[in-house]
Amino acid sequence: MSELAPAKIEDIEIRLLLEALFLKYHYDFRNYAMASIKRRLKQAREQLGFPTFSALQEGVLHDPALLPRLLRYLTVQVSEMFRDPTYFKAVREKLVPHLRTYPSLKVWVAGCSNGEELYSLVILFREEGLEDRTIFYATDINHQALEAAEAAVYSLDRIPLFTENHRKSGGKSSLSDYYQAAYGRVSFAKTLRRNVVFSDHSLVTDAGFGEMHLISCRNVMIYFNRNLQDRALGLFKDSIARKGFLGLGAKESLRFSSHANAFVDFVREQKIYQRRAE
Repeated sequence: MSELAPAKIEDIEIRLLLEALFLKYHYDFRNYAMASIKRRLKQAREQLGFPTFSALQEGVLHDPALLPRLLRYLTVQVSEMFRDPTYFKAVREKLVPHLRTYPSLKVWVAGCSNGEELYSLVILFREEGLEDRTIFYATDINHQALEAAEAAVYSLDRIPLFTENHRKSGGKSSLSDYYQAAYGRVSFAKTLRRNVVFSDHSLVTDAGFGEMHLISCRNVMIYFNRNLQDRALGLFKDSIARKGFLGLGAKESLRFSSHANAFVDFVREQKIYQRRAE
C-alpha cells in the first residue's frame, strides 16, 4: 500500500479538525472553501504553537478557552467603514428613494464583523432621514466580533480612510460628528446603536430573519464553497420582503446560484439585487 503524501495527510487532519469543531462546539466550517480555510488554519496552528493540525484538534477539544483564539483566524474580521464607497453611493442614490416609501424598515447586516459596515449603513440612514424608522440586525458567527461591533471603538489611524470613504459615498455630514477621539482610539456614538439588534448567527446552520427590506452581506460568501453559497442565498431569498434588496461584495454574484431567478439586477455594477415581486 502506497503512503499518502504529507499534503494529503494534512487535508485529512483539517477535515477531522473541522468535524471536531462542529461536533463539540457547533461551529460549522466544513463547507468553507478549502484553500481559504487551510491557509487560515495554517496561520492559526503556527501562531498558537501546535506542530500539527491533529495537535490543534486535540487542544481545542480539551481546552474550550482555545476556541475563541482559533475563531479569530477562522472568521474574517477585516473591513472598513464605507468600504467600496460606490456601493454605499448606490444605496444612497438608488435604494433610498424606494426605502422612503415604507413606514418602517428592517435591515440585516449578515457577517457584520467588527461593525464597520453596520455603522456605515446606520450613518447613511441617519443622513437620509431613515434611521428612526429602521431596525438594524447585525449578526456574526464570532461572539468576540459582535462584542467589538457593539463597543464601536476603532484605532485612530483608520479614521482618515473611513473619512475619505464616507466623503466618496456622498456623505452629507462630517464623519467626526459621530465619534470622539482619545488615546489613539475613536469611540462612535452610542446613539448609533439605539436601533441595532446584535445576535449570534451562522449562515451555515441557522434560519433566516423575516421580511427584510435590505440585506447587506458583502465579502462573506467568497469564503464559502458553492453549496454553502447556495444555502446562504436561499436563506436571504426567504428573508427578503418582496421587492426588497440584497447587496453582495464586488467578487460575489448570484449568477450560478439556483436562487438567481428570484432576483433581478438593480444596480448591476455594485452587485445590488432586488427580490422579484412574485
